[in-house]
Amino acid sequence: MSANKGWWVPPEGEDNLSGKFLRKTRESPLVPIGVGGCLVVAAYRIYRLKARGPTKLSIHLIHTRVAAQACAVGAIMLGAMYTMYRDYIKRVSEDPEKEDP
Repeated sequence: MSANKGWWVPPEGEDNLSGKFLRKTRESPLVPIGVGGCLVVAAYRIYRLKARGPTKLSIHLIHTRVAAQACAVGAIMLGAMYTMYRDYIKRVSEDPEKEDP
């Protein structure tokens, strides 16, 4: 039994991976910033692997993982705070007459 290889068609304007990445970036710009920060921290800590001194390798890798995750979680927190600001604070200050019944 062979699988039908032509059953999936990407949405309009998404012919390749870069188109999908650009669309996702426009929808939520802090996600690529978080991923980029995570990759930069991980690359730097792996680069500094030789100069870790007497620290065990496992401890150094754990610290690398924690620092990289902190960048990703920080980007998520910034995105959540911006969304809350946009939805609650900015909207209320723009439409004060809608709150009064």
